Amino acid sequence: MQETRLDTARIRAARRVIDPVYLDTPLYRCEALEPGLGCTVSIKLETANPVRSFKARGTEVVASLLAENASRAAVCASAGNLGQALAWSGRGRGLDVTVVASRFATRAKLDRIRALDAVLELVDGDHEMARERAASIARYDGIRLVEDSLDIETCEGAATIGLELVDSTTPFDAVLIALGGGALATGVGHVLKALAPEVEVICVQPLGAPALTHSWRQRRVVTTGSANTIADGVAGRCPIPAVLDDLLLVADAAVLVQEASIIAGMRMLLDHAGLVVEPSAALGIAAILEDRDRFAGRHVVTIVCGSNVDMDAYHQWVGAAPIYKS
Repeated sequence: MQETRLDTARIRAARRVIDPVYLDTPLYRCEALEPGLGCTVSIKLETANPVRSFKARGTEVVASLLAENASRAAVCASAGNLGQALAWSGRGRGLDVTVVASRFATRAKLDRIRALDAVLELVDGDHEMARERAASIARYDGIRLVEDSLDIETCEGAATIGLELVDSTTPFDAVLIALGGGALATGVGHVLKALAPEVEVICVQPLGAPALTHSWRQRRVVTTGSANTIADGVAGRCPIPAVLDDLLLVADAAVLVQEASIIAGMRMLLDHAGLVVEPSAALGIAAILEDRDRFAGRHVVTIVCGSNVDMDAYHQWVGAAPIYKS
């Protein structure tokens, strides 16, 4: 395999600084999903932890390094999950954390960031505007800017999920990974291509936020003027060039799915797995729903990456979704 920015030895070392509460998350076959999907499905559950997403694997690595520095402060832009994770990791190590987010972000995520003692600053725009503001704060205050997916720690922390998949006894031949900024996809993808190259790495993004998928397909950075999806956790418009370079080396496919399929996937995860998930976490199920023939007869792992969702919106989405019966 050509070299990405990631390093397998560093990924193994990351496990030693990540709080065990985020490690060895459940991986199990969910037979109840299978009649409606037409393939064998295993779930890697990244929501059973204090911040209900995979993001803390990366922020634990970041915070462990910051705790050794004189400047014990950091700022990040976040749609909500990274901010919660950095706040949690920073609080445990006595760091000062500022999170910049859109005021239109999911309220439950913003409330949790505040509850974790981070300073929360809201901007009147989308995530890209929040990124610009976070960078400005970092320059002015001289503190660490944590950039999800660009900072290698966020990718290598997420990559520990890949180690757990490879070390499991579950015999799978494809992994479906939500594609947003790219930390999860490049991290898990790096480990699988290094240690289990026979496994197909399939990235999934909403049709309404396709920038990184278009970039992967065209092998160059493609930006979009807006993002229109309920999957706020993956609604980026401006891919990071270094992340695209890594993704080109580890992803076998990048697919786009419709909003209706995302909602149907959320409904299936509720009805057949008992899981309340945010839209980004249902992207893998959505991909199977839209292309059953591709996955027929295969054993697929889908990473359920987050469950921080506005419950009023959730009930509206899921209540209107079709019911899939075997």
